[in-house]
Amino acid sequence: MAVLAVAALGYGAWRAFGHKDTLDTASISTRDVSAFEKELAVPGPLGDMELGDKNAPVTVYEYASLTCSHCAEFSKDTFPEVKRNYIDTGKVHWVLRDFPFDPVATAAFMLAHCAGPERYFGFVEVLFANQSQWAFVDTPMEALKNIARQGGFSEEKFDACMKDQTIFNHVKTVAERGGQEFGVRSTPTFFINGEKVEGAIPYADFEAALKKHLPGGEGAATPAPAGEATPAGEATPAEPHQ
Repeated sequence: MAVLAVAALGYGAWRAFGHKDTLDTASISTRDVSAFEKELAVPGPLGDMELGDKNAPVTVYEYASLTCSHCAEFSKDTFPEVKRNYIDTGKVHWVLRDFPFDPVATAAFMLAHCAGPERYFGFVEVLFANQSQWAFVDTPMEALKNIARQGGFSEEKFDACMKDQTIFNHVKTVAERGGQEFGVRSTPTFFINGEKVEGAIPYADFEAALKKHLPGGEGAATPAPAGEATPAGEATPAEPHQ
């Protein structure tokens, strides 16, 4: 059994990093879905982290790494408008999937999961917003522990989180399936009603990609836009080290 030891990041936002808005109306959209989309919809061992109405006409799966600078850029520059205009209005159901490149990213995702479903997205937002303060420093685990503390974690709870084999296995399984079955090779990678979109594209381009799949949408034959992405390379989810 693996022993995980993690500790480091830095800063905080949203009181206790709380933030989850899921309208739990139905488990599947009423539109017809492809076999590929049905496979995409299979969650990891601990379920999916999601926002919005599950019965929305558009479902987006985002694969991201918390140490990916392009993912942080998308989180800061594009996602807030997508959430405000499409997720909060019931047009888009959003699912975030873990795809860590390295042990530090794995630890950060584990921390977000340990915060619980209601605070997962709040922690993710804080981690992206303050990425430079923990992901690329000399003692990333200490920085991560500082963020956890500001989010209400005691040192004991943080250490227990980093040793949680169930959560580690979930992160690992989700990432491996993303790469092996869905061809995720870089982050961020999105699947919009099954259409693959790669990179941190500007809001206008992302909105156009969403509109293609909304009722009455146009441009179904338009190629998917592409933006800057961070390649996974040889990196695979690995246990964090102290």
